[in-house]
Amino acid sequence: QVQLVESGGGLVQPGGSLRLSCAASVSIFSVTSIGWYRQTPGKPRESVARIFSAYTTSYADSVKGRFTISRDTAKKTVYLQMNSLKPEDTAVYYCNAVLGDLDNWGQGTQVTVSS
Repeated sequence: QVQLVESGGGLVQPGGSLRLSCAASVSIFSVTSIGWYRQTPGKPRESVARIFSAYTTSYADSVKGRFTISRDTAKKTVYLQMNSLKPEDTAVYYCNAVLGDLDNWGQGTQVTVSS
């Protein structure tokens, strides 16, 4: 099992930036993939960005060119740099790590984009 702790959420104006962090309890090299999902009330959780073990990345179409996922293996931390934020990016953002057959989730961090 992997413990994940997110941080960095908050309130930001449209066009602004935020960086989310996800600290993992295990080496990032040991997981199959790690990344970010987001969820708004009444909607299913959606994948935002992901890093795979071969260090390939994937992004949702809605965030391509604005969000960047990266990792610091020494700190066992994954980051999500979010630029040019829009009101529709408002959501609870969850860190997710796949280890073997198990999905592991953090507690979530709220991101609100509003003027």
